[in-house]
Amino acid sequence: MTVRCSVASEQRGEPLAGTASTVRHFLLLEDPGPWGPEILRSQRLPGPVREPLLHWHRELGVRPLLIRRPGRYLTGPRRVFVINARYGWCETTTVDNLAEVAQFDLDGIVGGAGVGLSAHHEPVLLVCTHGRHDACCAERGRPLAAALAGRWPELTWESSHLGGDRFAANLLILPGAHCYGRLSPADGVRTVADHLDGRLTLAHYRGHCTAPWPQQAAEHALRSLLGLREIGAVRFAGMARDGDRFAVTLTASGRRYRVELAHHTRDAELLTCHADRPSGSVHYELLGIAELRA
Repeated sequence: MTVRCSVASEQRGEPLAGTASTVRHFLLLEDPGPWGPEILRSQRLPGPVREPLLHWHRELGVRPLLIRRPGRYLTGPRRVFVINARYGWCETTTVDNLAEVAQFDLDGIVGGAGVGLSAHHEPVLLVCTHGRHDACCAERGRPLAAALAGRWPELTWESSHLGGDRFAANLLILPGAHCYGRLSPADGVRTVADHLDGRLTLAHYRGHCTAPWPQQAAEHALRSLLGLREIGAVRFAGMARDGDRFAVTLTASGRRYRVELAHHTRDAELLTCHADRPSGSVHYELLGIAELRA
């Protein structure tokens, strides 16, 4: 019997910290599915919008995602979100047909002022349920999405591939850009309730998706050491690299800390359910944490 990638990852003891996909700009397009394995090549997208999506992806670093309400129903116009996770803004509109998105001017997505759509002030809860990309995302993601929709129906969306299939069920909360993994439905409800109250759940926290992996791992290590769960409690102040070693400087509670990490590549494994060849995964070993005094 084939072992699912999420089960194998848990059996290997693979850490969650420092694994969130590094993305700053998102374009969320409502589509009920079914979704193909690769969104940028999906026949679900109207022809006129495919070339602009590829351009925005290559030139502006935009991650297009398809979204839908749990249950796959769709009535009326389709919701679209444009999000800059670095600056923390979210704008939205509706379209009658996704082909209309080809007329958007997204050049402003890289800045702090938006692209001229309506401001959206509520969090967006994205649960990856992209079963055609990886079975674990559907098997573990759909129960989580249903549980969150039962509590927060207006905030919750199923999403196409978020990255890190083996960490399913995965949750990304935008525009704050915090990523969680290995969430059961009960874990997810508790995690979102705490998050909406301004607290991270470190046991399931993969990282902040605008930050590089070493910074994500360093943040998690410092938070764990000091017991800091408040979302804004830790700030990035700098990073230096020497070969496979990183020194990340962070601030917390008015103090500065240096977190030292070593980069390792694990033995090659089949990292996803559909992988046809083994790959090595990245891991950051904590070497030490020191307070920096003036």
